[in-house]
Amino acid sequence: MDRSGSSDFGGAAATTGRSNPAPWSDDKESPNNEDDSNEDDGDHTTPAKVTDPLAPKLANNEHILVVSVTERTRETWRQKAEFLLAVIGFAVDLGNVWRFPYICYQNGGGAFLVPYCLFLIFGGLPLFYMELALGQFHRCGCLSIWKRICPALKGVGYAICLIDIYMGMYYNTIIGWAVYYLFASFTSKLPWTSCDNPWNTENCMQVTSENFTELATSPAKEFFERKVLESYKGNGLDFMGPVKPTLALCVFGVFVLVYFSLWKGVRSAGKVVWVTALAPYVVLIILLVRGVSLPGADEGIKYYLTPEWHKLKNSKVWIDAASQIFFSLGPGFGTLLALSSYNKFNNNCYRDALITSSINCLTSFLAGFVIFSVLGYMAYVQKTSIDKVGLEGPGLVFIVYPEAIATMSGSVFWSIIFFLMLITLGLDSTFGGLEAMITALCDEYPRVIGRRRELFVLLLLAFIFLCALPTMTYGGVVLVNFLNVYGPGLAILFVVFVEAAGVFWFYGVDRFSSDVEQMLGSKPGLFWRICWTYISPVFLLTIFIFSIMGYKEMLGEEYYYPDWSYQVGWAVTCSSVLCIPMYIIYKFFFASKGGCRQRLQESFQPEDSCGSVVPGQQGTCTSIKINNFNCSSNSNSLSPTTSGAEGRSCQAAFHSTNLNCNHSCPPEDQYRSRNHQHHHHHQHRISSDIISSSLRQSHSHSLSLCSVQSNPMATTRIPLAAEDNKCSLRLSSCQPLKFPLASEWLV
Repeated sequence: MDRSGSSDFGGAAATTGRSNPAPWSDDKESPNNEDDSNEDDGDHTTPAKVTDPLAPKLANNEHILVVSVTERTRETWRQKAEFLLAVIGFAVDLGNVWRFPYICYQNGGGAFLVPYCLFLIFGGLPLFYMELALGQFHRCGCLSIWKRICPALKGVGYAICLIDIYMGMYYNTIIGWAVYYLFASFTSKLPWTSCDNPWNTENCMQVTSENFTELATSPAKEFFERKVLESYKGNGLDFMGPVKPTLALCVFGVFVLVYFSLWKGVRSAGKVVWVTALAPYVVLIILLVRGVSLPGADEGIKYYLTPEWHKLKNSKVWIDAASQIFFSLGPGFGTLLALSSYNKFNNNCYRDALITSSINCLTSFLAGFVIFSVLGYMAYVQKTSIDKVGLEGPGLVFIVYPEAIATMSGSVFWSIIFFLMLITLGLDSTFGGLEAMITALCDEYPRVIGRRRELFVLLLLAFIFLCALPTMTYGGVVLVNFLNVYGPGLAILFVVFVEAAGVFWFYGVDRFSSDVEQMLGSKPGLFWRICWTYISPVFLLTIFIFSIMGYKEMLGEEYYYPDWSYQVGWAVTCSSVLCIPMYIIYKFFFASKGGCRQRLQESFQPEDSCGSVVPGQQGTCTSIKINNFNCSSNSNSLSPTTSGAEGRSCQAAFHSTNLNCNHSCPPEDQYRSRNHQHHHHHQHRISSDIISSSLRQSHSHSLSLCSVQSNPMATTRIPLAAEDNKCSLRLSSCQPLKFPLASEWLV
């Protein structure tokens, strides 16, 4: 682009024999002077031309380019309730319904609540609070945040993104099963109430029959295994068979719902969570009222709550409690970071952490009443004990509960609302996991991905859907369990341990506490600092070690996995875990300069970030890099690099080399700011930091490149006002400027 009619970008700046006009137009008002005039905002008269006393004195062959750098404003939640619902929806998932009740009664009933609450207070809640505070303070996802904490651990962010992909591959398939059941429920008679269907076998028998034995199978079980999954047509991992079209169609519908919930970011997700987060509670309460009115429900609830204190002597009970609280709250998946990064800076994230984590645990407890009241009813109907009725995991919600529903009056209605509840529970969680990855990549690559969020989300979900197709085959149910264990199940524990170590040990609890103080006005108490420094990391490491030792138990006993599958499983786990050491090696050897000590310092100490006039808020901004600028040549290279997402300040970093200017130029930065009444003029030498002022509303910065020949690494920080996201840079050079990509500066 030629701004003055010549073939060179910038054109001629001066004409001999008269004063130098502004180079951006022909004798027109300087945009900086116009913007920085001290006219009253209410006066609409044409202001008199103002001559800037600090304007650089240009040599005859020196030229100026005016660059406007405008930062993208980060979205925020429209209402505080949307954020809370999004966090609750992510934390409260299918595991609250099918895992917690089983784990509770298996490990001592009411006695299990003792280790469960202890690990909530000392392990889960501090990690939950940490992630909400980190995301809100730094306002970016799980990739960009590490340069401000510990740059060498950026591999944690990439590991989280990979884990979220694995989770999306199987979790959406489970939701697809619920969609299949939902459509199957729209009939006058539920298809799993009788044994006279084409998919039933000779062993099918009603659970209410007196002749029902262990060799018999219920109609609900055969419907799930032989109609929904058709697993008998495959042979597990050895032969998974083709994709089942009807199941793939249900899963595709889930991905469509996910896309239209995430494509616009918090604008779309904030509307969806009002339904997906609240609907499960309405259904749970309805099912609870119905459940406790059934015969035998009181026995089921007693079985659920009666404490067996002797089981607390078993270490497995404590490990199960720690694992349950960790996977229930969900720290480490990057979701809490992403969701809280859209909060306002001074939002009370401490209160949010207490509210949402408490609601999550109480929901698990409530789901136990819903499940065990029905299990008690089924034991009453079958005239057997409750321990012979219950199943863990998907079998509980896709076999046992549908069996109970089939025996109730109005079974079609109860089936529809139950599977609607499962779908909404699952959708919230898959929203959160995918939003973590989307936010991270949009923040890390704002030009390539951030500007094209809708297209990126579409391509990402299409990719995950294609990767998930094997889970929709006849042997896909085995792969679902396999991915659940080896995808996020083991790797996330190690990843979160490294994340906690990076924040609490490398970044430092004191520094992190100071960040919290800037947001909330007070530092976290001694209890939180002790938990963050010692208890939470040990809590994570203990769960990880015991999970590694008992990984075969996590796979279950319903299917015998071939030996080769364990090797593949560990390869899947290592694919995400190895992102951490690989990035440390890359950062130390290839992305750092200097000696060993300097490389270590650059790798493990947070990068400097520019200040802000918003109290306590660090800004992320645009960095403009000038390479190989030579005043004696006619070719110059200028390219911008983006160092983050939205912030309230702008940092212009000039990395200049090979500067050979023969002109005498003022060796200082010239900085101007405007408020409604007064001009404020400041002069700072290159590399100086300009102190923020709460009165400033707009800023411009003028830098003469000829003055930096004695300082090849010049960095100047330009803070922005709280309500303004614009700043301009005025660059002057000794030669005509040629910047073919200058239009790309606007970010």
